[in-house]
Amino acid sequence: MHTPVTIIGAGLGGLTLARVLHLHGIPVTVYEAESSPSVRAQGGLLDIHDYNGQLALKAAGLMDEFHAIVLEGRQAVRVLDRDGTVLLDQADDGTGGRPEVQRGDLRQVLLDSLPAGTVRWGHKVSRVRALGDGRHEVTFADGSTVLTSLLVGADGAWSRVRPLLSAAVPEYTGTSVVETYLFDAGTRHPAAAKAVGGGMLIAPSPGRQIFAHREKDDTLHAYVGLSEPQDWFAAIDFADAATATARIAREFEGWAPELTALITESDVAPVLRPLYALPAVHRWDRVPGVTLLGDAAHLSLPNGEGANLAMLDGAELGTALAAHPADTETALAEYEEAMFRRGAEAGSDEMPGFDSAEEAAQGLINMFAEKDH
Repeated sequence: MHTPVTIIGAGLGGLTLARVLHLHGIPVTVYEAESSPSVRAQGGLLDIHDYNGQLALKAAGLMDEFHAIVLEGRQAVRVLDRDGTVLLDQADDGTGGRPEVQRGDLRQVLLDSLPAGTVRWGHKVSRVRALGDGRHEVTFADGSTVLTSLLVGADGAWSRVRPLLSAAVPEYTGTSVVETYLFDAGTRHPAAAKAVGGGMLIAPSPGRQIFAHREKDDTLHAYVGLSEPQDWFAAIDFADAATATARIAREFEGWAPELTALITESDVAPVLRPLYALPAVHRWDRVPGVTLLGDAAHLSLPNGEGANLAMLDGAELGTALAAHPADTETALAEYEEAMFRRGAEAGSDEMPGFDSAEEAAQGLINMFAEKDH
């Protein structure tokens, strides 16, 4: 089997690329390891920025569909001290500069924009090898193979395509987050709901942070950040939800109860998410017939840019390929040069509060003030 463009990974970046290629009449197939689009939850809220993510959606011709899934009011931001003191309470300004959407809803918009059969579900990559002349063979876990003249790795942090281009592997950043969810927050968790407000809450402290979003259906989704080595987390039995919750909560002793409620009142077992990153400046020499986008190319600490950059990568790659229909290598070279620069800039722009100094809260306040000007 031969396809002109083969994308590995049906995340936001890979699907944006597929959509832009489809608009330009370029045949494309996306292979995804998951068995269906609904096999797992697709993460929480994303703020889609007008300077990158929204540009990608414009290139994909999906702005109307995007506006239809925006959660109004979620651009609001609150910064609280550990004792619950409100240091910043910024309302949603209504400009739409960084509106919030559910990741799963945005992914569905992209999926719905593609012809049936574009995404092949249940195709987990087991091996990728170069055949010469820019061609590659992809072997899947079920033994099937596909040959392609253009291979794009949109397969995230642990990309199976990346080794064709780079020896870099993600390294642990020294910080992990523990995810929690509080459902029906207004009635069942009123103190936590009031603390979070209508949008995003950040409670920063050196080595310990609490982030939370108010998602749709009155759900609070929290990310509890702890800067500790992986051995520290390995000593916690996350299979025992009550014990793990109590252990994590102990690290926030003395914090305001409306903040610690985001840990102790979770309606689901806490989920550990170690944070990994690629080198801040990650690039490679041009290799014919293959490239990367999104986290496969420039994985970094969470800073609000990851999904936006992945979509912009996909849109710009698709646009470049359409602009050079007879010269794929020129298109890839142009795309990669811009993507390398963009990834390096974003990788150096970490969210204040991770391994920060005592002025973390003021740093956050200054950051949001700068974004308003």
